[in-house]
Amino acid sequence: MGASVWDYVTGYDGDAEAALAALQARVFEEEYGDGARYRSLEDLYEDQEFMGNEGTHTILDIDKVVATDDPPTRSDIADYGTLRPLAPDRVTHHFGTLRPSVEQYEEVAAAARGAASHKEYEQSLFGECRMRWTDYYVVLYSGARPTHLGIFGFSGD
Repeated sequence: MGASVWDYVTGYDGDAEAALAALQARVFEEEYGDGARYRSLEDLYEDQEFMGNEGTHTILDIDKVVATDDPPTRSDIADYGTLRPLAPDRVTHHFGTLRPSVEQYEEVAAAARGAASHKEYEQSLFGECRMRWTDYYVVLYSGARPTHLGIFGFSGD
């Protein structure tokens, strides 16, 4: 099937784990809300064959938030399925500020989706995510107040 890049903007009240859970509930409802295949997010996660071999190619493939902004490593099994903050220097690199807005995120994410070459993609925001089954978040601001997370990553083979 190949790898799928995905990104989301979701509300944020200072708790990245709560933001991830709310986003996953929304995406589960969008993808599986008819109950035909899975009745709940827990049912989805219990299907270890599907989740282990194919995954959803969405934020549902991520199962925990980690505090470190160190890049994940392929040799550390604990790094798979993680959501981590993008390092401050990389936030400044992509946005020109440590406090990007939702509009700035959407603009930078659109540029990443529209990358015309592999090199352009690698230098984009989405190029920060170099390991499948992981993702990053950026805290987004309205004025001085953190209000949203921009979340991006990829999963699949």
